[in-house]
Amino acid sequence: MPDLRLHAPTTLGDATKILADYGGDARAIAGGTALVLMLRQGLVKPAALVRLDRVAGLDSISVEDGVLRLGALVTLQDVAMSATVRQRLPVLAETCNLVGNIRVRNAATVGGNVCEADYASDPPGLLTALNARARIQGPTGQRELLIADLITDFYETSLELDELVSDVLVPIPTFDTSAVYMKYVTRSAEDRPCVGTTALIRTNGDGRISELRVAVGAVAGKPLRLPDVEATAVGQQPTEELFRELGQRYAAVSEPVSDARGSAEYRRRMIGVFVRRALTEASAGHVGARKV
Repeated sequence: MPDLRLHAPTTLGDATKILADYGGDARAIAGGTALVLMLRQGLVKPAALVRLDRVAGLDSISVEDGVLRLGALVTLQDVAMSATVRQRLPVLAETCNLVGNIRVRNAATVGGNVCEADYASDPPGLLTALNARARIQGPTGQRELLIADLITDFYETSLELDELVSDVLVPIPTFDTSAVYMKYVTRSAEDRPCVGTTALIRTNGDGRISELRVAVGAVAGKPLRLPDVEATAVGQQPTEELFRELGQRYAAVSEPVSDARGSAEYRRRMIGVFVRRALTEASAGHVGARKV
């Protein structure tokens, strides 16, 4: 990397302008947990890096009109330890606390996590189920995009070459909503998930389901969510039979990858199992994340 140029802008506008000037031959860097490894291995060879750590306002957490705002430079450890996140969205704090180890969490950022689009990372599936959005800054202004639409495939996003994620915006579920994330690992305790399943359930006064969301991560190029399947559960009683059926429907349409954590066929079977388990836990009122 002898000819790699380094820029350290102090505003988002300057950062996006630098990216635009390089015409796609520059990379933004936040925590660097993924990008530095790719640079060392020669997987990416940009002409320049654009540091974001001097841009003010990207490392704060706040609540605005029922939405949790996470600046792009907020670390996963910040999210895990934040009193605000733990009170308002405990499932998000606990999910971030399951990522890698504390060294990784202290460096890895929220913005970097969603922009890397690593299929085997924990937060993207949860953020997809929570209808989280990315606030995106480009040379001509801002736009917002669902995380489900930001991540398009393995390590690919819909960002333009001169755009940056400035914030991740997460709607805070109502008090009567239960949300659970289950991280299924098949190797070491610090490994990435073989299957990561999020289930969110809200019921009405007679116990029937008024809202249900499911997202499955770590199995394909982007988190799997099936709104049409979710809609079929509305108005039904939350039963083991219903949750098994939903799990089977998710498994049936999935196109899982094979890797060191499990074959495609094994993952497909586990999708059915963990959709059912996560929904069962959420319907019992459990909230949070755990590794299994």
